[in-house]
Amino acid sequence: MDPDFLNVFTQPATLNQFLAENVIAQGEKKKLIKPTSSNNAKLEELKLTQRSALQLSGAPTTGLKAELLIDWINTTLKEEHIVVKSLEEDLYDGLVLHHLLENLGSLKLDVDKIALTEKKQRQKLSVILEAVAKCLQLEESQLKWSVESILAKDLLSTLHLLVAIAKHFKPNLAMPSNVQVETITIENTSRGLKTANAVEYITENKENLEAQSKGDAFDELFSRAPDKLDAVKKVFLQFVNQHVGKLGLNVKDIESQFADGVILLLLIGQLEGYFLNLRDFFLTPASTTEMLHNVNLALDLLTDGGLLNFSVNSEDIVNGDMKATMRILYCLYSKYKTKET
Repeated sequence: MDPDFLNVFTQPATLNQFLAENVIAQGEKKKLIKPTSSNNAKLEELKLTQRSALQLSGAPTTGLKAELLIDWINTTLKEEHIVVKSLEEDLYDGLVLHHLLENLGSLKLDVDKIALTEKKQRQKLSVILEAVAKCLQLEESQLKWSVESILAKDLLSTLHLLVAIAKHFKPNLAMPSNVQVETITIENTSRGLKTANAVEYITENKENLEAQSKGDAFDELFSRAPDKLDAVKKVFLQFVNQHVGKLGLNVKDIESQFADGVILLLLIGQLEGYFLNLRDFFLTPASTTEMLHNVNLALDLLTDGGLLNFSVNSEDIVNGDMKATMRILYCLYSKYKTKET
């Protein structure tokens, strides 16, 4: 067993309880919020939401701190007499999500309001989450939740889903920025439990966004030192070919050869040491949609691996934006520049 797995927990009893509540089958992988994040003040602020529950009962609100998600849902569904107390326990069956989407987006979902069996709940969630993805114009590779994770009362997935819905339908909702949690990804392999630790942002990392908006080294490079651009490109090309060369690939042009996401995915796989299933991406993408799918998958892998902590528009990569592509390559180069082939 990976020793990092044990270090996540402060008491043996916590570990036993965790394993009892989260059975991970052979070959299965789960990403969870570490127990050490349970006292995260910003996380609790996000879970609580826009107005205090006191407002729902008509009590005076002077001096109340504007908080977030549970109260936002309760305020939105007040007329329907729906009261949410726990995000994990009250949203998994789709009932609250159904009412919320119909109320916020005037969406008419062709499913029963109440689903009593697990089979019906899974079917209901499938319809609801498909409607969310369509409404938010998200590809499957961009989704940070699934039917199974919501049904399993996964808090991380539920938070990502609610934040995405809130940002789309209520962009003025005063969500706290920089809400992050420590996560652990646990995979049950034939050799035992394999784990990976990371920090994941649930709401926008405004510090990184602001830093990016003010410019970075690549802005300086392109605007003030274009004479050095070729030298930097040469370093990146050497780095890339050092690792994808053994796959029989040779990259000569950063601007065009990364646009479809294929080489980027293969490079990430080589550096991170895992195999990418050919069913998960398009090896020979034939359309912009397929290229976007590949690039979005690559960005998700970088984010999950803790290598990407700033916002990237996948369309910029597909359109051959040199600066955006070089920023992505630098994320990999800065970590793996000394890695042996």
